[in-house]
Amino acid sequence: MPRWLPRAVILVLALVACFQLGSWAFHQLIGLLLNILIAFFLALAVEPAVARMAARGMRRGLATFLVFLTVFVAVAGFLALLGSMLAGQIVAMVEGFPRYLDSVIDSINSTFRTELSRLEIQDSLLRSDWLQKYVQNSASGVLDVSATVLGGLFRLLTVGLFSFYFAADGPRLRRALCSVLPPAKQAEVLRAWEIAVAKTGGYLYSRGLMALISGVAHYVLFVILDVPYAPALAVWVGLVSQFIPTIGTYLAGALPTLIAFTVNPWYALYVLGFVVVYQQFENYVLQPKLTSKTVDIHPAVAFGSVVAGTALMGAVGALIAIPAVATLQAFLGAYVRRYEVAEPGDGATTGAGRRVRPVRSVRSVRWRRGGRTGAS
Repeated sequence: MPRWLPRAVILVLALVACFQLGSWAFHQLIGLLLNILIAFFLALAVEPAVARMAARGMRRGLATFLVFLTVFVAVAGFLALLGSMLAGQIVAMVEGFPRYLDSVIDSINSTFRTELSRLEIQDSLLRSDWLQKYVQNSASGVLDVSATVLGGLFRLLTVGLFSFYFAADGPRLRRALCSVLPPAKQAEVLRAWEIAVAKTGGYLYSRGLMALISGVAHYVLFVILDVPYAPALAVWVGLVSQFIPTIGTYLAGALPTLIAFTVNPWYALYVLGFVVVYQQFENYVLQPKLTSKTVDIHPAVAFGSVVAGTALMGAVGALIAIPAVATLQAFLGAYVRRYEVAEPGDGATTGAGRRVRPVRSVRSVRWRRGGRTGAS
């Protein structure tokens, strides 16, 4: 046996053990890594506001605290308003349910010449086996729901703390990261950081502006139709349709359509039609103009990135997919040389024997480095 073989076997076994240990640690920490990723993108989103306040003489820690406090108050107010709206609407629907049921039973009896009774239907439902099983399963799942709620609150607290530290100590974090890199790499890292801040902040701010426009438009419709809780419904439609990719529009339109149905079935049809028409206007007119200067990304690429992000990381991946892809596209665009398309008959030989003239490269990316303007 060669003398190097035992040491090679030991080295291979050690590498396999290290790989298994790293894989186990990664799977154990995947939740924490996702929370850190979400916190990083939140810090990038609030970085422009924090930097603007810090430039006016305010400490970064206080500026970050004020920004997050504003966001927390806005979210808490929205949830409180939405909760009160849902509670009042549920009470109204429960109180009016016997009347709705009587009207349905009367229409069935008059149409099919039956003799159904509401009391008999209620007794049969209360004594049914599936209802008893459902109640038992719901009672046994209370602990699971409580554990899920507590886990969600802990995750929210973790994301909030990390995002606060990332935003408050942004310059220090960049210096610590660049201190272990050579000067040439430091410039590239800082440039990538600036692109990520611009794309993420631009994406969220453009979405916020579109949410405001959508909320105002739907609020006008709800007031005209006299739909109850018009302000809360308008805020719901604006936020959900803009900040939940792909299916946000349908989730946003479902709640006001249902509430409008309790007022008048035709009103529900009007709300549904307005949601569909406004979505087309937003996709083809409003969104391209608002996002062309902030997140310059093709709609097909945006849709594909959302699908890929959802497949990789679920709802979190769907939320951060578009700014991440826009950042990557902008960063790679600084290193990809673009050329004019060669036209036949301009100098160089083509397959048909004609000449095509060689083309010159187009300087498509400019940036500032050290106070001087360069191009690539």
